[in-house]
Amino acid sequence: MVTKNKRCTKTCAPKSSKKQSLTESYIEMEERYGAHNYHPLPVVLEKAKGIFVWDVEGKKYYDFLSSYSAVNQGHCHPKILKALRDQTEKLCLTSRAFYNKYLCEYEKFMHEYFGYDKVLPMNTGAEGVETALKLARRWGNVVKKIKNDKIKIICCDGNFHGRTVTVITMSNDPSSFANYGPLTPGFIRIPYNDLPALEKVLEKHGKEVCAFIAEPIQGEAGIFVPDNDYFKKAFKLCHKHNVLFIADEVQTGIARTGKMLCSEHYGVRPDMVVLGKALGGGVLPVSAVLADDPIMLTIKPGEHGSTFGGFPLAAAVAIEALNVVKNEHLVENAEKMGKIFRAEVKKIKSPFIQEVRGKGLLNAVVIKPNNGKEAWDVCLEMKRNGLLAKPTHEHIIRFAPPLTITEPHIHKAIEIIKKSLKALE
Repeated sequence: MVTKNKRCTKTCAPKSSKKQSLTESYIEMEERYGAHNYHPLPVVLEKAKGIFVWDVEGKKYYDFLSSYSAVNQGHCHPKILKALRDQTEKLCLTSRAFYNKYLCEYEKFMHEYFGYDKVLPMNTGAEGVETALKLARRWGNVVKKIKNDKIKIICCDGNFHGRTVTVITMSNDPSSFANYGPLTPGFIRIPYNDLPALEKVLEKHGKEVCAFIAEPIQGEAGIFVPDNDYFKKAFKLCHKHNVLFIADEVQTGIARTGKMLCSEHYGVRPDMVVLGKALGGGVLPVSAVLADDPIMLTIKPGEHGSTFGGFPLAAAVAIEALNVVKNEHLVENAEKMGKIFRAEVKKIKSPFIQEVRGKGLLNAVVIKPNNGKEAWDVCLEMKRNGLLAKPTHEHIIRFAPPLTITEPHIHKAIEIIKKSLKALE
């Protein structure tokens, strides 16, 4: 039964009272009026700058989640904000019914930046993945000559590619796919980082498989880093069977792991790359699929699109977001700061720490329950001490600060993590 909430009848900010903090008032407002599809930490953020965020009570925190790597360039980067403001005064949206100069410039920029023939612009990461799946299926039918009702795509256990109905079909996490049936057919899921499993499926179904999609590092699975030779050998297996290799770099791309694309760690140039998150510089949802002409040109006018995909505002922001990454040497900084972070966390003597892993500034600490406390409790204690991070899969904490973080701040953050673990022992 839904009851009326008499405490908040206006859309303005709630007033704090002696019995309820401002934070509690806002959380109550979301519980009352918002869908319950997330389980956030009990903190209500109001502003941000660089590597820091502030809550509605005025408390300052290190942001060690970066909006799931959407804020690689730091919060409210002045150059990205300037590009956004400047573009709003010229042209914001045209739809794709017409050409616009900003999209043309963006497409050329992306070609020169990443080296693929073409870019197909979309908005969210899930839309980017959906686009890649459509391209793969179209290529499988038009080029590889697989019948439409026979086309298959291989994916991996532990993946997280988004939340649309087709994308959740690839997941083996019940919280993603349960009770959303009927799901989309045509997927074969295999263990991640398991070359024999991939080879077995390709030997059996290779003639009907159009693509293999994988994350270079599985993010939501808990920063699962594959063997160094896994991607290269998987790529070779795919090409042996005339199968496209798709890298979902929505979270791992754009300098997060100490390379512009995480695939570079493994010496692989995927047939398709999906980008998102940091492509929008933390101010807009921007995603893209990169591919060469033999794949991209299988889709003809009218066969795929998005009203906002590649809109002028997004084009201007994405160009500046990528310029910031290159000009401020964020690839190099992510590599250097990541090594320091992992080395320093491994020095912490705590019964909670079971494993430390990652690349660049995409890292995880596997938490071993202790004294009745788990990863969620560690995150709450870190919040109390001024650092925000979030568990994934209950026992793993992801640590991914903006790539602009400096060494002194890394060490201060380590002290907060150490202090928080100690307090819970």
